[in-house]
Parts: sequence; C-alpha cells; structure tokens
Amino acid sequence: MHLAILCRTLSFVTAVVTAFQFLPMIWSIHDAASDLNPFIAALGVGSAISGLLFIAGREANPRDMGLREAFAMVTLAWVCASVVGALPYWISGTLPTYTDAFFEAMSGFSTTGATVLVHIEGTPRGILFWRSLTQWLGGMGIIVLSLAVLPMLGMGGMALFKAEIPGPVPEKLTPRVQHSALLLWGIYVLLTAAQTGALLAGGLSFFDALTHSLSTVATGGFSPLNQSVGHYQNAYVEWVIAFFMFFSGASFPLHYRFLMGRGPVHWRDPEFRLYAGITVGATAVVTVSLLSSKVCDGFAEALRYAAFQVVSIFTSTGFATANYIHWPGVTHFIFLILMFVGGCAGSTGGGMKTIRVLLVWRQARSELMHLVHPRGVFPVRVGGVSMRNSTVATVTAFFTLYVGLFALSALALTGLGMGILDAASGAAACLGNVGPGLGSLGPMDNYAGVPFLGKWILCFDMLLGRLEIYPVLLVFLRGAWRG
Repeated sequence: MHLAILCRTLSFVTAVVTAFQFLPMIWSIHDAASDLNPFIAALGVGSAISGLLFIAGREANPRDMGLREAFAMVTLAWVCASVVGALPYWISGTLPTYTDAFFEAMSGFSTTGATVLVHIEGTPRGILFWRSLTQWLGGMGIIVLSLAVLPMLGMGGMALFKAEIPGPVPEKLTPRVQHSALLLWGIYVLLTAAQTGALLAGGLSFFDALTHSLSTVATGGFSPLNQSVGHYQNAYVEWVIAFFMFFSGASFPLHYRFLMGRGPVHWRDPEFRLYAGITVGATAVVTVSLLSSKVCDGFAEALRYAAFQVVSIFTSTGFATANYIHWPGVTHFIFLILMFVGGCAGSTGGGMKTIRVLLVWRQARSELMHLVHPRGVFPVRVGGVSMRNSTVATVTAFFTLYVGLFALSALALTGLGMGILDAASGAAACLGNVGPGLGSLGPMDNYAGVPFLGKWILCFDMLLGRLEIYPVLLVFLRGAWRG
C-alpha cells in the first residue's frame, strides 16, 4: 500500500469538500446570521488539513494508484469528508459535541438522513443548506465528483469508479472514466434543476425548493422543517417529490440511455421492472391497510400517504408526510423489508439493491431446478445474459455480510441499553442509508437520544451501507496494507 498516494489524493478530495462550504456562506451573508464566522473557521481548518495531506504525499503520483489504494482511498475519502463536513456544526455550536457533528456529517454524505438536530427550524439557513448540500455531494459520490473535476487522478480513476459506484457490476457510460463521471453529474444536476422548478411552481420558497431537491435526488431526506415534507400538507408537493424520489432510486445509466433516445429502456430492464413492481405492490398493501384501519379519510388520501412513505423508504430517502409509527403493524413490517431491499444499482438509493435481490432469487430458483433435474444446466440469467458464477458468489457473500453486520449492530445497540425495536430498526435504517427507523427513531423523532458509542456504531453502519461493505472491510485486512 502506497500511503503517499493516499495522502496526495485525499488532499484533493478534502479541498473539493472544503471549497463547497463557500456556497452555504451565501445564505449566511444574506441573512447576516451567526454561522458566517464558523464557516470561515471551518474553511481555514479544512484547507489546513488538505495542505498537510498534500505535503505528506507531495512525492506521489496519483496516476500510479492500484486497486488496493483505490479501495482504501474511497473509504478514507468519505471519512475525511465527514471530518471536514462536521466542522460547521461543531464550531457554530449547532450541535453540542463533535460526536453529534460527525454523526450529522456522515449521515449527510452517506445520504442516510438520520439526524441528531432537535430544533431544525431554529437553525440558521446556512447550516441547513450545508446539511442538504452534503447529501447532494454524497448522492452521486464524492469520488465521482472528484473524477469529473480532477483529471490528474488518471489511470487510477477506473479503480476509484468501481470502488464507489453502487451495485454488483459498475457501469461506465463511455470508455473514458472522466467523461462518464461528467455525464452522471450532468444528469444529476438536470434532475435537481427540474425538481426545483416544479416545487417553485407549487408555491415553495426558493430555499425550501432547492434544499428539498438537493436531498431528494440524493435520496437523502434532510429537510429544513421539523415535520419534513408533511409540514406543507400539499398533495402537489408530495407527488412531485415522490416522482423524483422514485426516479432517483432508479439506475442513472438507464436515464442516460433514455435521454439519448434509445426508447423505453427502463421497462426493458429487469431490475427496473422489479423495482417498479415492488413499489406498486407495497403501495397497494399499505393503502388497503390504511383504509381498513380507518387511518385515512378516503381512498385518495390513503393512496397519497402510502405511495409517499413507500417510495421514500424504498429509495432510502427518508422524507415523511405522516408519523407512520401509529400505522398498523403490517405497514411497519413492509417498511422494514423495503429498508433492506433498497433502490436500483447505479442509483443514489441505499439498501442491498434490487438487482441483488433478483440475482439471489434466480439463484435459488436455479438450485431448486437442480434438485428436480440433477443433470440439467440452469444458468442464472438477468436480461437474457448469463451471470458469471463469480458475480453470483459475490452477491451471495454480500447478502451474508449485510445480514451479519445488521445483526451485530443491532446486538451491540441493545447491549448499550436500547430497546429491541429501536436497535433493530436503527441498525437497518443506517445500514440501508434510509434514516428514520421505528419506535423512538421514527420519522418525527431523531437520533439525539442514542448513546455515545451507539452513534459511532451507526456512523460505521452508514459508511458500510453507502460504500456497500467491501471497500470498508478491506481497509481492516492486514493483507491489503502489505507490500
């Protein structure tokens, strides 16, 4: 492992994250708010950290980066981003401890949306904009952003791209990694601008429209309002946000091919069909449950609440329009399953990803066919393409690790004194990058009451979930650092 290469590349990433702190300062200056000086101080500290890392790696060439450095770099980049991103919360006194500030920053960059901020609407707009901006930066990926703006990463770029893009088979849009990164960010910006315009048309202020759009396309869920999207009680706003949450949870390469005029590529994709089918099915069950329990007045209201909550949790966004803690138990069970499944590969959504669920199901079906026809050959196919045995094995191992890490996290949280429902739903919500859980961690509550060590456990879960386990665990393997 070449530590100098890691330091040199981390200095670039830290500089990019630090530079973005200029944007929330615009709101601080406009409002003459008290968070202006903390942002200036955070800029200074972030720049100093970037400078020290650059000096430590000044002799290294990022183009010499290998696969081991790439995996370590991705994990360390997200940690460094959270270290720097926590500074405005901590220096301004918005959050009382650095642990809380780091939790909020990691939740932002990992697009989890779990918050420890209690009085959201009483917080300066610069800080609130920074919360949403961290999610937007983390949604498409800090490394993907760096690849788009830092061509000096060179040949190491493909290794970084593979290490950060979610899904079992990372997909480039063009042969050049930097061009692919630029195209992905272009689609990302287009969706953000389109949603901002649609929300402005619905009567929202520019600040509210922009912050909700930044969090929506990132499937993050941070809102500048205590009651999240439910504050508006506006059907138009809810359907607009639900629409953009749904398409942000779908594959961005599919969006690219659609924009290039290649026809109904979404419906031809088996993962998207399953993703849409689960959304429709879960919405139907929750709607019927709300009607039968008389939680809502009429079909239209039940459908609206059900669709929004299902899409929000399934895509791991975490916005809420109702306190579903008081809904029937069957809805809680459905939401818990959706937390584990997550959006599509190549999206900003969290969870295991729909493609992995599809692969595991078809692998199970293949094994059942083998029992009936021992001499038959039943390959695992997705979209008419036979999956390699190594891909299927990797997905199966991912499932095993995911469930095992969830169980260990929930066990550790219960050992710290949390209730079983809070511990299990909190671990599932943070590992799946969903945000709100069940019980006392529900959509109208927060994570402020989680014990000190519990917050660090959940931060680790957020990192594992956003980087899909393997890059993070590789950092802890001794063999990865030798040589």
